[in-house]
Amino acid sequence: MKKNILFTFILCTVFNLTIAQHLNPGFDLNEYLEVLRINGHLYGPDERYEDQVDAPEHSEFIYKSDEMGLNNLYEIWMKDGQTAVFCTRGSVDTDLSWLANLYAVMVPAKGELKIDTDFVFDYNLADDPQAAVHVGYLISTAFLSRDMLPRIKELYDKGIKDIIVAGHSQGGGISYLLTAYFYQLQQTEELPADLRFKTYCTAAPKPGNLYFAYEYENNTSGWAYQIVNTKDWVPQTPFTVQKYEDLPSRNPVSPIASTIKKQGLKKRIAFRMLKNPSEKAVVNYQKILGHHVSKMIKEYLPNFEEPIYFPSNNYVRTGIHIVLKPDKEYLQKYNEEKNDNSMLHHSLVPYYQLSQKIKE
Repeated sequence: MKKNILFTFILCTVFNLTIAQHLNPGFDLNEYLEVLRINGHLYGPDERYEDQVDAPEHSEFIYKSDEMGLNNLYEIWMKDGQTAVFCTRGSVDTDLSWLANLYAVMVPAKGELKIDTDFVFDYNLADDPQAAVHVGYLISTAFLSRDMLPRIKELYDKGIKDIIVAGHSQGGGISYLLTAYFYQLQQTEELPADLRFKTYCTAAPKPGNLYFAYEYENNTSGWAYQIVNTKDWVPQTPFTVQKYEDLPSRNPVSPIASTIKKQGLKKRIAFRMLKNPSEKAVVNYQKILGHHVSKMIKEYLPNFEEPIYFPSNNYVRTGIHIVLKPDKEYLQKYNEEKNDNSMLHHSLVPYYQLSQKIKE
């Protein structure tokens, strides 16, 4: 209750209540750099990048959530008195936080998650029945969105209709799903249609399969970006395994599969070589990263009910990509021969430094 009163008070003192929309489509470098600065000041005292990432220049802090779900947390900043920035924290050094990354099997992009006896997350991130998403990030989305929605509605009542959704690393992976969820809530009129969302995912893992990506990109065209350092390994995760069942229903493989017993020996062997390894890989992923990790999740969320997984691991890169390609100066500074840190290229700092060079 005290947090809600404080949130309202800060809103009224930070910005004018009659504000026109300010966000525009397209990648805006200055806007993105400000988002990175907010990201850099989102973490605890021991994790902040204050000595290497500048303080936000055009934004005022207005709200910080409690930790929730799988050690998830977000802040709200008001940029230029006109745009609310909802910034989700990435992974922190706890087992629970990393379980959100490791719970990397897929569930349908439309359905429900039974998280607690009094918390069932009814969600729709894509209408296509073939669309599927990362279940660990979906759990985080459930907790975060439950806290975010009242803030969004309160901001709207105060005249704020422009919202940036952002996050680095795990925070970026979750931001994909938050954005998709908010768009669907607009379609069902649970959120106002004149709210404008813009998304900046930095160094984010892949959030779902190709059919989720198709719908996400169609809905967010010009309004959602993934920024990637080509030396960073995290955007290439989770690992992708494609089965022939991942293809659209009309394809040349399915007819062969239905008549495989009638084919000659060579064709049967060739088909099994195509089919069996990928199917076994998906089964193994669901066993280890699904069933096994879900048991670990239940240690923290004891009433969580393991969902039925989507039979695929066809993760794909999603959204419009802004590619940061390291130059000689960068490669000398982040010399892999002199630094064995696996997160050398993934930290917020190299992203901030590379992004600043876009100006040059």
